[in-house]
Amino acid sequence: MQKLHEYLNSHSIGEMHPSDIAQILKQLDDSKFAQAVKLIPKDLVGDVALALPDRLFDDIVENFSVDELSHAVTELESDDQHEFMQELHEIDEDVAQEVFKTLEPQDQQEITKLKTYDEDEAGSHMQLEVFTAAKDEVVHDVIKRFATLRKENKLENIQNLFITNDKNKLQYTIGLDDLLIFDFNKTLSQNIEQSDENFEPKVAQDRENIKDVVHYFEEYDLSVMPVVNKDGVLVGRITSDDIFDIINEHATEQMYNLAGVDDDVEDDDEIIKAGRKRASWLGINLFTAIAASLVIGLFADTLQSVVALAILMPIVASMGGNAGTQSLTVVVRQLALGDISQGDAYRIIKKEVAISLLNGFIFAIIIGIISSFWFGIEYLGYVIALSMLINLFIAGLFGATIPLFLKKMDIDPAIGSTVILTTITDVVGFFSFLGLATWILL
Repeated sequence: MQKLHEYLNSHSIGEMHPSDIAQILKQLDDSKFAQAVKLIPKDLVGDVALALPDRLFDDIVENFSVDELSHAVTELESDDQHEFMQELHEIDEDVAQEVFKTLEPQDQQEITKLKTYDEDEAGSHMQLEVFTAAKDEVVHDVIKRFATLRKENKLENIQNLFITNDKNKLQYTIGLDDLLIFDFNKTLSQNIEQSDENFEPKVAQDRENIKDVVHYFEEYDLSVMPVVNKDGVLVGRITSDDIFDIINEHATEQMYNLAGVDDDVEDDDEIIKAGRKRASWLGINLFTAIAASLVIGLFADTLQSVVALAILMPIVASMGGNAGTQSLTVVVRQLALGDISQGDAYRIIKKEVAISLLNGFIFAIIIGIISSFWFGIEYLGYVIALSMLINLFIAGLFGATIPLFLKKMDIDPAIGSTVILTTITDVVGFFSFLGLATWILL
């Protein structure tokens, strides 16, 4: 807490960033945290709360009154207001309702409007604050109006001017850097006609999937994107900082899904809830492991006859599992980034199979030679080499096919892929190795 004291004393409010304060707060224990949050400037409480992990958000709420929370909300931009109220509603519905009632009517309307969108829709992530002008306005008047709004803190983080008609339909998007080189004495329309630049807007539909909007930002290197409804009416904008958050959240979600855990549950401190969620996947893993063990049981006599098989058997399954995970991770990530089109399935499968076969030949030869010298059993090297080649082929094939199939079925490719793949490589690895050993060695 002393560190926060020093930080607040050595910086003016204008110099502080909410993320810096959040970083300090995350290092404090519960007793010091409750005291430290009281030192946060009231205008920054909302931003700091949103910068903290979800598990600490409720600690912020507990330490401030309804009026203080209401003030924190009013200092946020519309998209952050919506997020703050959502988080607050999940923690305490009664407090959320009380805070909402104390807000200005305009803030209430904006929050209510954003709540009409689903979380995966672009409209749910947009800011409603936009800077607009009519195309017959003189540039000098537009810049003067922008300066006034900016001084009054009615506009923040503005990069673009949106030109709309009398029905608020979006017509052009002009960057502020382009606006500054316009002829100030002419109208926007005259400047646009005389310019060689293309000011046709790249827009997002408010009901469009946010993942598609993320791809637009990546593909066109955008910093901001206007959002329109089905009639082309400008309703808001999405900025790059929101896109970065979405990319980060999606990457985290995919990493957790590949490991069979829930990102929402893992953010909480509730051990039972997180343990129960993990246990469901561990239970599935248990049954898949039993399936692999049953395969091994079919060749109990072979294992008793050639003990070396029991020593070498995990190598085949492990190599197959790792090779399959490599293919799986690459394909899942490329699907998430939108780098794989509908007609790319054959190309991707062919590539992953080819890589797996190449590595299969290399490591089959290596393990075959090692096994022959290690145990001195005739044909044992051929058995494990053939099994390794078969299992790595299967690993590459299913590592690419499983996520592509799940995607086609509109299922998140990351969910369950690892469990399915591990089962296949284990079963195929054990069956091929022990089956070949039974056929060739006995």
